[in-house]
Amino acid sequence: MTSVLMPKPDMTSIPVYDGHNDTVLNLRATGRSFFDRGVQGHIDLPRAREGGLAGGFFAVFVPDPATPPATGTARDPGAMSERVAAGTLPPPVPLADAQPYAMTELARLLRLEAESGGTVRVVRTATELRRCLAEGVFAVQLHLEGAEAIDPGMDALEVFYAAGLRSIGIVWSRPNAFAHGVPFGSPSPDTGPGLTDAGKDLVRACNRLRIMLDLSHLNEQGFWDVAAISDAPLVATHSNAHALCPSSRNLTDRQLDAIRESSGMVGVNFHVGFLRPDGQRDPDTSLEIVADHVDYLVQRLGPDKVGFGSDFDGATMPAPLGDAAGLPRLLATLQARGYDDATLTLLAHENWLRVLEQTWGA
Repeated sequence: MTSVLMPKPDMTSIPVYDGHNDTVLNLRATGRSFFDRGVQGHIDLPRAREGGLAGGFFAVFVPDPATPPATGTARDPGAMSERVAAGTLPPPVPLADAQPYAMTELARLLRLEAESGGTVRVVRTATELRRCLAEGVFAVQLHLEGAEAIDPGMDALEVFYAAGLRSIGIVWSRPNAFAHGVPFGSPSPDTGPGLTDAGKDLVRACNRLRIMLDLSHLNEQGFWDVAAISDAPLVATHSNAHALCPSSRNLTDRQLDAIRESSGMVGVNFHVGFLRPDGQRDPDTSLEIVADHVDYLVQRLGPDKVGFGSDFDGATMPAPLGDAAGLPRLLATLQARGYDDATLTLLAHENWLRVLEQTWGA
């Protein structure tokens, strides 16, 4: 009997909704166009189309005012580790600097939507996101990475929400008025005190507005403070398993259990320094290591609570992945481990849809 080899499914047919990118910062630093295929950065619309990237969380991050934005060193984990070792972690960014910067970058995303001719849409509801995925419109979710632009009275939060903000990371890896981030140089996320009183107010305000809270970058005590206060699913948009890579940016088993119990989820971060057991920033890193973290998280949380949070445009990617166009290679790696199409669809976008719908409403 002659055997027939069935063709492998086209992995670009499974849309990927990504939990984190720093494309806004990269576009500003490089001056490149989002609409033209380039060689700088990791995401532009042509490469997204090639790789099946259907959209994701577009982070607005406020760099250290003392660092020239074009250098990117304020975002660089290696450079930050050196500053931590030298005792020179950047201080909190003043509200007077952070708020106009964030406003400019949020406006940049709104202009990108306006200039796209209908190919890009800022999504504000789960229904809009589902429609974008069905129609092939690239979906942009407005996200703040660090709440430095939010005033204690939450006035800016209300205004940013009206403009389309739908998720916020309370901190980046530095302190602010609300909480304390984890420094990259620490192996443990247990690095300091929890939420301030203003931070607790911020959690309640986000719950009221139904803005998703992102716990990536938050230290462990802050994590537990959010868990005690928030009535929404616990979500870490771009973090990995601490058991496989002992970085402060990764989640302990106890934290993962709390996320599971809240019906939350974790987006697997593709930065090699948060994947590799040795923590080295070596792009010569196999996609099998990404798959190891996916396996671990799926086993700990369940297949309905894991997604992707690439850190595209803000970190060092495994060379076999490269950029957004390489996403089918990651899906193929997971398929080779036994993940069927239904589970790959959960990981690629359905789990994000589920948790966003639970948080935002329909």
